[in-house]
Amino acid sequence: MPAIAYLECSRCHARLPADVPQTLCTQCPADQPAGALYVRYDLTSLQGTSPADVVQGQDASTPWRGMWRYRAVLPDATPVTLGEGWTPMLRSKRYDGIFLKEEGANPTGSFKARGLGLAVTMARHYGLRKLAIPSAGNAAGALAAYAAASDIEAHIFMPRDVPLANYVEATAYGAKVTLVDGVISDCARIVAERKKDEGWFDISTLKEPFRVEGKKTMGYELVEQLGWEYPDAVFYPTGGGVGLIGMWKAFEELEQLGWVKPGKRPRMFAIQSSGCAPVVRAFDEGAPVSQMWQSPQTAASGLRVPKAYGDYIILDILRASGGKAVAVSDEDTFVSLQDWAANEGIFLSPEGAAATAAYAQLIASGDLKASDRVVIFNTGAGLKYTDVIAGVLGLSPTERG
Repeated sequence: MPAIAYLECSRCHARLPADVPQTLCTQCPADQPAGALYVRYDLTSLQGTSPADVVQGQDASTPWRGMWRYRAVLPDATPVTLGEGWTPMLRSKRYDGIFLKEEGANPTGSFKARGLGLAVTMARHYGLRKLAIPSAGNAAGALAAYAAASDIEAHIFMPRDVPLANYVEATAYGAKVTLVDGVISDCARIVAERKKDEGWFDISTLKEPFRVEGKKTMGYELVEQLGWEYPDAVFYPTGGGVGLIGMWKAFEELEQLGWVKPGKRPRMFAIQSSGCAPVVRAFDEGAPVSQMWQSPQTAASGLRVPKAYGDYIILDILRASGGKAVAVSDEDTFVSLQDWAANEGIFLSPEGAAATAAYAQLIASGDLKASDRVVIFNTGAGLKYTDVIAGVLGLSPTERG
């Protein structure tokens, strides 16, 4: 594995060492928000190699094809793994251009397993013993599971109205769970206020550099699964946006290594709910950052993030790629969810259904052509939202007799 050369600030581009745990940049001007950190590697040893030798060759020696098949471009640490990664790329039977990336097949039923699996791996590597996180739902279950697998304490703060499965799984894994009257930003404030006194390491979205590294494996994976070629577009349900940021970093590394066939990077589409769309509003206004969304309302709990810490990175990526931010109503989201379940046999999460609904909008508007090859991320298993979806469908346990 290549050595980590340094950590780089995404704002001021200062370089920090990686031999000790780091959170945010310590070199940014005091009157500005501290920048999130990127992990930078010395990739010299991989120059001139092929993915067939480095990725498939190494993978042949392991019993499963997970995200650690890309360990040549991941930190050199002993993995805490539950079998995350290498999720199915499903071809739609109705839309020739759609490939659905089924992240619900991950451990704990969502894409969060990638980022938290890598972050907990590095927490154990650094000897950290107490981790804390605010979560809209799925990150809670993922942290709880990987913390249990590594004998690390997990302290989790979630909105009281998260889907029941998120609360149940985090509790079952033995995490210390606190339900909060409010949204994820309220949970984040509690973690920030208490972490110093409690001795917690804050593993929030973009408050440490390794969740991005776990999520970037989605970029390597989708390119490999498409024959080491870029698609025309990527649709990504965006709350905190770590996966979108991670995939863009993966594309940069793939080009440095020469592992992707030459061509334009995909247009990146950030999908949000119309009831909580801070990135969409900022994109439409041409703003460099978003503003806090007041009174966020959406049944897609993963999209109920009033302001993403990495909004400035997300907006830069959307503009650089020629993509855009798209808002979808809950009504259209659940129409698409039922449509894909009944006609494709795929039970999307509300966040994933927001992305399929957005695709329909952009085809209708002419922003995309039906012939465009598009990867749509279903970020979690629909079954994790059974109580939420049952409510939308008007189903009740008493109806079962």
